[in-house]
Amino acid sequence: MKLLRKYKVIFILITINFKLNCQYIPGIEQTDLYFDKLKSKNIGILCNNNSQLRDKHLIDSLIIYGTKIKKIFAPEHGFYINQPDGEKIFNDKYKTIKKNYIPIISLYGDKYKPTPFDLEGIDIMLIDLQDVGVRCFTYISTVYYMLDACAQKQIPVILLDRANPNGHFIDGPVLDMKFASFVGVVPIPLVYGMTLGELVMMINGEHWLPSRDTCMLEVIKCKNYTHDSLIQLNFSPSPNLPNMASVYAYPHLVLFEGTNMSVGRGTDKPFLLLGSPDFCIEDTIFIPVSIPGKAIKPPFENMQCKGINLTNFSLHFLKYYRKIYMDLLLETYKCYNDKEKFFKLPFFDRLAGTDILRNQIVQGASINNIRASWKIDLESFMQIRQKYLLYEDFSKETMDY
Repeated sequence: MKLLRKYKVIFILITINFKLNCQYIPGIEQTDLYFDKLKSKNIGILCNNNSQLRDKHLIDSLIIYGTKIKKIFAPEHGFYINQPDGEKIFNDKYKTIKKNYIPIISLYGDKYKPTPFDLEGIDIMLIDLQDVGVRCFTYISTVYYMLDACAQKQIPVILLDRANPNGHFIDGPVLDMKFASFVGVVPIPLVYGMTLGELVMMINGEHWLPSRDTCMLEVIKCKNYTHDSLIQLNFSPSPNLPNMASVYAYPHLVLFEGTNMSVGRGTDKPFLLLGSPDFCIEDTIFIPVSIPGKAIKPPFENMQCKGINLTNFSLHFLKYYRKIYMDLLLETYKCYNDKEKFFKLPFFDRLAGTDILRNQIVQGASINNIRASWKIDLESFMQIRQKYLLYEDFSKETMDY
């Protein structure tokens, strides 16, 4: 099959030069730029267990410094990053280095946005989350609603920026706000090539918050980062992105979450496997199972699936490939037996941010024609994006849409 031949050989041809940056320092480590601003203030913090500062959690480091942490807010997967996607997260508490407890308020349970009561008594909101550069990754939505809540209460926000591991390209349809949902809250492409700090500056500056208010916002920049940097994360951003291969593959496989295909949830290779029980490729065999904290009743649970293993493809090709690998989606649809059951609606359209892509796939549009339909919106986005960049951009010659 054409797809199988491509994915086995094409990465050999990739010769794009990136800056393999080992000197990258995230915003969380620029303590001289924000610790003093927080001392003797009542602080709220939106973070999870990845907010580690050297040998301690950021919360404990701030407490030792004399900062008063009033409340912790947690996104999808919970503060401890131990809940699967879509799982309702309940409020919890955090035991500090001083043995007292701080309430953890879930922003992925009964609500997405903190209430005025939740923010009562907070002087400054601190945010530290690791994004992966894909619009439907819900940490973006959580930050979006937190900014809006803080804008309405006139609470200043300090965001500790982190590198975007998929920040070296921009591609995909721009969200049509008719399809806005928690997996897409602002009109940006599926892959947007910005750090979270740059993105929140855009959301704020373009008045995209639901209230149309403007948040008092400060971004603590990373050091030694550009959009041509390839950053190796030493932790998992979420339970089903356990390694860099899955992080690099995520932009290319995430739309399959809106189809009747498995992306490997319930295996040891989430977002590195693609298949189904009757898939037309049998390059690998896998059986999804329920895994506590990672996958509850995954697609095709306990069923043998035929498919593709993208581990090496991801490591050797997708991290250098500066556009979404649409061949996967188009070729999979072509060989899918019951095409009327391929898409899960309306979820696919919400992930894509439009119904146009689905209709193009059904009608047999070519990859070139699909990309051409994105061009005007992407060019408009690029112009807006330019105003908010904090770091040296990638070369525009690498863009091919």
